[in-house]
Amino acid sequence: MTTVREATLDVLRQHGMHRIFANPGSTEVPFLTDLPDDLEFVLALHEGSVVGMATGHALATGQPALVNLHTTAGLGNAVGALATARVNRAPLVVLVGQQDRRHLALEPFLAGRLDGLAGAYPVWVNQPVLPQDVPAAVRRAWHEAVAHRGPAIVVVPMNDWSAPVDPALGLAAPVTVRRADPGAGPAAEEVARLLDTAANPVVVVGAGADDRRTWDALVTLVQRLGAPVWQEPFGARAGFPQDHPQFAGHLPAGRSRLRAVLDGHDVALVVGTGAFRQYPFEPGPLVPDGLTVAVVSDDPDELHHSRADLAVLADPATLCAAVAERLAPRPAVAEPAAARSPATREGTVTPPAAGEPMRPEHVFVALAQRLPRDVVLVEETPSSRPDLHRLLPAREPRGFVSAAMGGLGFGLPAAAGLRLGDPSRPVVAVLGDGSSLYGIQGLWSAARYGCGVLFVVLSNGRYAIMDRLADKAGGKAPWPAFDDVSIHDLAGALGCPARRITDHADLLAVLDEVVPTLAERTEPLLLDVPVGDGYVEP
Repeated sequence: MTTVREATLDVLRQHGMHRIFANPGSTEVPFLTDLPDDLEFVLALHEGSVVGMATGHALATGQPALVNLHTTAGLGNAVGALATARVNRAPLVVLVGQQDRRHLALEPFLAGRLDGLAGAYPVWVNQPVLPQDVPAAVRRAWHEAVAHRGPAIVVVPMNDWSAPVDPALGLAAPVTVRRADPGAGPAAEEVARLLDTAANPVVVVGAGADDRRTWDALVTLVQRLGAPVWQEPFGARAGFPQDHPQFAGHLPAGRSRLRAVLDGHDVALVVGTGAFRQYPFEPGPLVPDGLTVAVVSDDPDELHHSRADLAVLADPATLCAAVAERLAPRPAVAEPAAARSPATREGTVTPPAAGEPMRPEHVFVALAQRLPRDVVLVEETPSSRPDLHRLLPAREPRGFVSAAMGGLGFGLPAAAGLRLGDPSRPVVAVLGDGSSLYGIQGLWSAARYGCGVLFVVLSNGRYAIMDRLADKAGGKAPWPAFDDVSIHDLAGALGCPARRITDHADLLAVLDEVVPTLAERTEPLLLDVPVGDGYVEP
């Protein structure tokens, strides 16, 4: 296998960093010894001079220069010069040596407490979590230095250099980053050429595409391109109309299933998100062989940690509209299964038999048949989220809102804030009972400030997703159920009207009564709906 050092030297070559400005120390010896002939070592006798020379070089070339510093002493000596580089807007990639990772916990001689040592002057600082992450961190440092015009620091423990790199994992940083001008001209041309030459392109959208301009531009683009559209996994917002005929569904959150979805495609255009966010780790490559990935985002962080061949920093709406204008039209793909009409999808769910407990999908179908097109649907029901996506597609921008981070407690208070911020749109929050308990106090505020949200709480008296994860791990969950907690009673105690719904017919009757009032409601209502197991793997 390729070593971390060999992979990093290749990154330096790819980005034109053929000179290494340094004053050597022992923690850098594994990196510097037997330096290949195409890389030049430039010695200075003090770290201030090292950084000063590199700063001048960067200003002369307009490209990042590479600096190598020796742990605490080297970085400490260089801080003043790094501050000058930052204020002079000089891009630098700074490698800082660190003691051997295997005994850092014992604070051996030359172990550096390097976090924050250079203060706020670096534009980016990173010590890779694993040795194999070093080459990607160096590549990202190059992009960060260019984007923010200053020094970007990567701290590398000395034993990392000899560690192997699994090439199948790829580098978590784009090969090339373009910065689109206001008209998106050359960048749009490059993306359009890539798509026009693709035999079987695919589009992936994320939360950063959730606005009317970007939706409209993407609809035009995908209709000309004839490509299927997938939503990012765990997206906090919808990046495309999910009732459009070319919408294919939500990407899976594991590598093997992601590869299966993308297999056969040769170009993936990713808009408004990174490439590609996952949940459980699985071995193997992130994407199938032969897939070229292009990412478009106005968030440089999303770009810089993406596994992408091309990344474009641009306003997604402007860039996508410009690309669409340049594309040669082609026939549409066959309609994906996910694009079937809502009525067809709902028809796959059989109502519960008499005496049978409701499942989450029964609630979702009932909502899908009644909610208006402009509803803002707030989701925090991890164990049944895939069914919610399947049965309650977002049909307008800001039609779906969820927590991007994954911690519980966002949905309930966020729904109140969404209604307070835009009372022109009805708001419905679909929550698990475990999720709702993290933000249950928000019901008092929703009632106090007239936020007419419909809160639908799917109560199973436990953390269903955690129970399933424990089962999958082959162990017994140590946490108890909490089916003695009454969400209905808690809501009442907090001043929020609530109803407990135990029968499917009762659910339909209450929704028929309440949904038509959502646009004008100034009083929240909570429906506490006991449900059976509805866990679906994300």
